[in-house]
Amino acid sequence: MNLKYVVLTSVNRDDLPDGGVGVFADTLRELRRRWPGIGVEFLTPDFRNCQEKAIQGVHDALAGLPEGANRTLVWGHNVETVPRLYRQVRKGSKYERSLALLEAVARLDAVETKSALMLGLGETRDEVVEVLADLRARGVRRVSLGQYLQPTLHHLPVLRYLPPDEFADYELVARRLGFTWVKAGPLMRSSYYAEEQS
Repeated sequence: MNLKYVVLTSVNRDDLPDGGVGVFADTLRELRRRWPGIGVEFLTPDFRNCQEKAIQGVHDALAGLPEGANRTLVWGHNVETVPRLYRQVRKGSKYERSLALLEAVARLDAVETKSALMLGLGETRDEVVEVLADLRARGVRRVSLGQYLQPTLHHLPVLRYLPPDEFADYELVARRLGFTWVKAGPLMRSSYYAEEQS
């Protein structure tokens, strides 16, 4: 395989004592052992009951990489929506817990934090701008904003399709707030163009 960039993700694994971070850490070590220069990005759950253990596990994995291996990592955790809609959109999750994870991750050496929002669920512009400001205040450097698309009839309906100019406006707002990597558009997803640096 001629891999240059890998995005690793998982569902919530609250059933595991470490929330599944051991799998992330082991995979990071193995990828960097085989391909020392490979770019790696995590897209993780919030590690509800074990955030400290998760962060320590990744820190230890980065510290133990072979000589000459790329030690940079992008760690993504998507807040998905604005705080007012969290109970509807992200049942079982808490906005503040997501921010706490991102803030703690941002303190790790050689780790860039990333998050994403999906729009069209009834959020206001002011609410989106507030979330972007919250993310920057926690040290998040990368953000993507995309249109929510209803996957099945059992999921929440789309309340509004945003026009491209609104996504362009959010991209401008995010850049003004200091995000170094911003992707915004109707079909944007957090892993889309993930390998691009800016």
